[in-house]
Amino acid sequence: MEIRKVGVLGCGLMGSGIAQVSATAGFDVAVLEVEQRFLDKGFAGIEKSLAKFAEKGTIKDPDAIRARLKGTTKKEDLADCDIVIEAIIENVAEKKKMFASIDPIVKKEAIFATNTSSISVTELLSAVKRPERVIGMHFFNPVPLMKLVEVVKTIATAPDVYETASEFGRKLGKVPVRTSDKTGFIVNRLLVPYLLDAIRAYEEGVGSIPDIDNAMKLGCGYPMGPFTLLDFVGLDTTYYITHVMFDEFKERRFASPPLLKRLVMAGWYGRKTGKGFYDYADPNNPVPGNF
Repeated sequence: MEIRKVGVLGCGLMGSGIAQVSATAGFDVAVLEVEQRFLDKGFAGIEKSLAKFAEKGTIKDPDAIRARLKGTTKKEDLADCDIVIEAIIENVAEKKKMFASIDPIVKKEAIFATNTSSISVTELLSAVKRPERVIGMHFFNPVPLMKLVEVVKTIATAPDVYETASEFGRKLGKVPVRTSDKTGFIVNRLLVPYLLDAIRAYEEGVGSIPDIDNAMKLGCGYPMGPFTLLDFVGLDTTYYITHVMFDEFKERRFASPPLLKRLVMAGWYGRKTGKGFYDYADPNNPVPGNF
């Protein structure tokens, strides 16, 4: 099937990014949110991002991109979408509730994709009557800049849906990597244990937060150290993922270290709250914590 119109569920950081790259690639996009204020915030972020790209000359016609983007609070506006990409809160019950509510509305041949980073796609497809048309498309933050998308096939996903989703990813300018519905997929399966080991190394006195960060940047060529990355991703998000992965594998390498749990309980989620492993009172000069 040919994808012409894209539906995006959620206009937060990931949803707005997916909407932006879809419109930039020439697709008409309908973005669904529960309240207009969430659409306003998400579209303001898109506007800021488009302005930066226009200033750099990497997009030629931002007005045409804006014209292809439509926000809505009505699920009926998704009826003619060819693919609907869910990017709401990382919660099984909420994702299933959303899919179930739009299943009778969106045309039968449409593809349902989820941007989940850790939840079983197979568990989500039980909420709809088109399990063969459900797939995972895990984008990475910030979506307009990151080139990767993990395309996740379940045991029920039809082969043509897998091919269509992969080709759609390429049309968005992404590099699709194909993976199966195993918890964490490829990236988080390898990344999360590394991040948790960095926290354990700090807890055990191996090195300070900046020393561990610099060691991995300069020794391994990583663009940012593990603690900087944790603060960027969100400690709450990482903490949630550890629960999902530990529940699946029952291995210590996927279990949350005590310090991560304490920071999350304190509401220190990283950059988005102004404090995590670093203090971002001055965003241009983060100060490492001493825990």
